Amino acid sequence: MPLILSSETLRSQRALPLSGSPGYPGLVAGRTNNPGQSVSRRLLSVLDCFDVAHPALSLTEVATRSGLSVSTARRLIGELRAWGGLERLEDGRYRIGIRLWTIGSLAPRQRDLREAALPYMHDLFQATQENIQLTVLDGTEALCIEKISSTKAVPTLTHVGGRLPLHATGVGKAILAFSGRELLAAVAAAGLPRMTPNTITQPGRLAGALKEVRRTGAAYSYEEMTLGAASVAAPILRLDGGVRAALGIVAHSRAAVDRLAPAVRTAALGIARATN
Repeated sequence: MPLILSSETLRSQRALPLSGSPGYPGLVAGRTNNPGQSVSRRLLSVLDCFDVAHPALSLTEVATRSGLSVSTARRLIGELRAWGGLERLEDGRYRIGIRLWTIGSLAPRQRDLREAALPYMHDLFQATQENIQLTVLDGTEALCIEKISSTKAVPTLTHVGGRLPLHATGVGKAILAFSGRELLAAVAAAGLPRMTPNTITQPGRLAGALKEVRRTGAAYSYEEMTLGAASVAAPILRLDGGVRAALGIVAHSRAAVDRLAPAVRTAALGIARATN
């Protein structure tokens, strides 16, 4: 299972217990652009540099992205390597290590949801041969925690661990429609960037689309995220009616994705029953 650690998760964690390192809570050491940072905060800032778009980074890139001096970044990278949190590539760059993969695989929301969803996702894939995505809310974005695809499916920008805009994707709209008004307000306040000429960028129009999602239980995106691709998604709801995740199919825009809505809703309902 791939490691999925969001930037918010990393920022919220306590100090990592590095073997052979001094006590971390509150300890300040090393030169940085933020001299009040504790060592634990600096360690997390190093890990926070890595994401789907930046899976491997050089020492200089880590220092730049974290705001640390090169000497401090080098020392912290060394400690993380010794602990197993980072590993060094042959070209001298660094990437997330196996120790963090092991810890990330223990996250119950990701593990339990993914395990419950995979049989349904495989069924949808066998029936459609299209991209099948499972996403959860992460801040004001949809975080992809599982994806099944093939070379025959329409190319997408989505990767496991990657994030998608809520206003321009089927899975995003499915999550947004069944979340509180505060989330919609936050998304609208941050702006609705235009991904393609078809992207909904007006808050009022988006609110109207979400009302239809709540009525039908299915969310659609017609070339709003990627030209040539359309999607249909359904929310995976908790017993209290709140949204746990969203399941979606991304197909070629010429496909009649509305015909896939019943299958997606049925699968999402099955996942919900398995996880509630």
